[in-house]
Amino acid sequence: MNEVIQTIMDRKSVRDYEDKEILEKEKRMILEAACAAPTAGNQQLYTIIDVTDQDIKDALVKTCDDQEFIAKAKMVLVFCADIRKWHEGFEDCDCDPRDRGIGDLFLAMSDTNIAAQNAVIAAQSLGIGSCYIGDIMENYEMQRELLKLPDYVFPCAMLVFGYPTKSQRDRTKVRRAPLERIVSENKYPDMDKEYRKDLFYKGSVQSYEEWMKVFCNRKYNSDFSKEKTRSVKAFLKQFE
Repeated sequence: MNEVIQTIMDRKSVRDYEDKEILEKEKRMILEAACAAPTAGNQQLYTIIDVTDQDIKDALVKTCDDQEFIAKAKMVLVFCADIRKWHEGFEDCDCDPRDRGIGDLFLAMSDTNIAAQNAVIAAQSLGIGSCYIGDIMENYEMQRELLKLPDYVFPCAMLVFGYPTKSQRDRTKVRRAPLERIVSENKYPDMDKEYRKDLFYKGSVQSYEEWMKVFCNRKYNSDFSKEKTRSVKAFLKQFE
């Protein structure tokens, strides 16, 4: 296994950090790696907000489900899908652009998340841990005010970084689903209950059915999941 693939395999979410600063040259390397990511038509349909203000970090704890480690992270980056800047550039040059659409947003979100993942792998290669914060998609109105986001700019990913503590480095990475249950040749697979059990269930003292009910209530039926849907709907009203 080569070094790049090993880095990808070793990476895991890190939520506890040593009191060690990330150097400016390391931050720049991570950001340059993010911006080197594949992008539709070389448009780079994202804007990255580098959060250095501790007051904003503290506020992000509250707007992202009270996850205290956000405030302690040595670097916080918010990756925003941005379908505003190109449209305004077209208007600058009298291009008569069509109205922005949902398809533009989906393309921008793809661009944005690819860039974020590049940042994650670059950081891992430097010994710097990271954690995705999907909760940045919640509380859209509050995030918009906090980060001064204009129309047509959506915070679709947040990453927090820091050097992992020894316990975090030693922690076993959570097992992923069997490859044969993720990859299907030429067509969508025919899934029955046993297929889905093999896909989802990683083993537990609970039965598959019991484990699934707990997981459903903790994640899919949770208040934060419902808020995320409401928040996205609030953003999408701009397209009506």
